[in-house]
Amino acid sequence: MAGKHDFLIFDADNHLYETEDAFTKFLPDAYKGVVDYVDVRGRKKIVIRGQISQYIPNPTFEVVARPGAMEEYYRVGNPDGKDRRAIFGEPMKAIPAFREPGARLELMDEQGIDHTLMFPTLASLLEERMRDDPELIHVVIHALNEWIYETWRFDYEGRIFTTPVISLPIVEKAIEELEWVVERGAKAVLIRPAPVPGFRGSRSFGLPEFDPFWEKVVEHDVVVGMHSSDSGYERYANDWMGNNSEMLPFKPEAFRMLSAWRPIEDSVSALVCHGALSRFPELKVAVIENGSTWVEPLLRNMADLWKKMPQDFAENPVDVVKRNIYISPFWEEDLLALGELIGVDHVLFGSDYPHPEGLADPVSYLEALQGAPEEDVRKIMGGNLARLMNVAAPVSA
Repeated sequence: MAGKHDFLIFDADNHLYETEDAFTKFLPDAYKGVVDYVDVRGRKKIVIRGQISQYIPNPTFEVVARPGAMEEYYRVGNPDGKDRRAIFGEPMKAIPAFREPGARLELMDEQGIDHTLMFPTLASLLEERMRDDPELIHVVIHALNEWIYETWRFDYEGRIFTTPVISLPIVEKAIEELEWVVERGAKAVLIRPAPVPGFRGSRSFGLPEFDPFWEKVVEHDVVVGMHSSDSGYERYANDWMGNNSEMLPFKPEAFRMLSAWRPIEDSVSALVCHGALSRFPELKVAVIENGSTWVEPLLRNMADLWKKMPQDFAENPVDVVKRNIYISPFWEEDLLALGELIGVDHVLFGSDYPHPEGLADPVSYLEALQGAPEEDVRKIMGGNLARLMNVAAPVSA
């Protein structure tokens, strides 16, 4: 699709693959060994606090599934009941464009992408596996952010905006981390859609105790990206399944998939119901790689609660969602219906490249927008996110 458009293309959902030292290179000596790799029957596995994780089958990313390997699965389903290995097909060796920004920029030029948000991949496992040690979470997350900055920067040539991770257990440390990444050019940050772990249990990031952090986010005009992650909800599914298995995104089960979007639904609900978005109406939250099937039922339920319990809200919760929340839907969903539901100005194009669940050709996302007014297409494919992040269109656009 490269060269076949005359408007800005800003991909809200690209990914990098971390190198083996991403979590360890900048860890203070006192924490060496918290994250490690071991050989298990000829394959390297990541070890968090002495526990081997199967979260990602190959956490070194030396060999990965091909970009867009699951497109047919999402287009037509899986009528033959193929297993995951058959659906993924033949893997490939990771190319430089998955590992460093210079090569990625060249690939983006070939793909016809002007700008992108770049999310880490393996980082999504960290917080959940350290939830009982808030101080450790902050140490490891900062070490990761140092690696991201050294390797990718947070703003690479005004085109690749890699998202540092911010964890919230200790508010003062979260603010310190925010200040650190903003000083180094961050325009967006990644916050896990999950209850915040703490010394006395977990709690909602919508509560007033987190207001000093959100105040700084608004002050710096930073976009909050809430990307699909390990939000810890497997604990609840395990109660039904009768086991204590780890979240394995590459080995889904039907029962678990039925509630796959509950974490983001709860996260948005917490920001609304606990008042954070009303206290900070300028806060910009971009929901990435969480689909959009949960949106309509949530808004319907919020409308019903507003009718019955207005005293529990600072303002109409549906209006709050439509003001503060921006959503990058999956390409196979009804994008135009989502635009009608929350407003086209709040819909963001995201390809999930180079993950197998994403698109092999990111700009082919345009096919899902056939029949939409040209102005809406321009907004969804890049204009909306550029406006959110205060990024100017290149002269060629």
